[in-house]
Amino acid sequence: MTDTPNKIVLKDVHKRFGKKVVLDGLTLEVPRGKSLVVIGGSGTGKSVMLKCVLGLIRPDSGQILIDGQDSMKFDSSEREQALRKFGMLFQGSALFDSLKVWENVAFGLIQGRNMPRDEAKEIALEKLGQVGLGPEVAELSPSELSGGMQKRVALARAIAAEPEIIFFDEPTTGLDPIMADVINDLIKSCVRQLGATTLSITHDMASARKIADYVAMIYKGKIIWHGTAAEVDNSGNDYVDQFIHGRADGPIKMEVLKP
Repeated sequence: MTDTPNKIVLKDVHKRFGKKVVLDGLTLEVPRGKSLVVIGGSGTGKSVMLKCVLGLIRPDSGQILIDGQDSMKFDSSEREQALRKFGMLFQGSALFDSLKVWENVAFGLIQGRNMPRDEAKEIALEKLGQVGLGPEVAELSPSELSGGMQKRVALARAIAAEPEIIFFDEPTTGLDPIMADVINDLIKSCVRQLGATTLSITHDMASARKIADYVAMIYKGKIIWHGTAAEVDNSGNDYVDQFIHGRADGPIKMEVLKP
């Protein structure tokens, strides 16, 4: 994709669950300091790919390199150190309703890094400010927030520890087009401030075009196309063309059960 050294590399990664093949020789490079967005339909392996990089799922074979180190060979201590490099914005925000907003943002600092609560709260308030939320929001419960505000809180949590790598899992799902664009702008500005490397998965082409430096398409567990965000509309790939225009007719066949 680029001559820039890569922050994350997946080489010929395979994963199956029983007879179902989910990742089928997936190879992908995420350039350091750049934003890569992986597009593809439901069930194509996007989420499993992310979980493999995070070590939540162990691939059957292949290599996953983080900063040039083979994460498949990490012991528990090395994996814990590697995970400190990551931030994550989960699909649906995944906030804890039992915690106040600031406690959600500071969760990784308090639980993962044993930071004193007062210090962690200061950082949480600062990060909430970066995503456009005032200190009055900090004391609320997530259930008192709109979907767009919850997504901002989730973004604040993702950047709270100033990670080197941030994963975005369907960052605009469930948002109206205007709020989705606001979130995309916030993602871009927050990532730029951190200088982070980002890997995102999405169905939302407006989001992909806005936040991506590079785009890759996954289909049946393989990367079938990759290029710059500017190239995606003229990819010359029939699968990409069908997906980005949302056409029913094309090489991608959806399995629909008929009555």
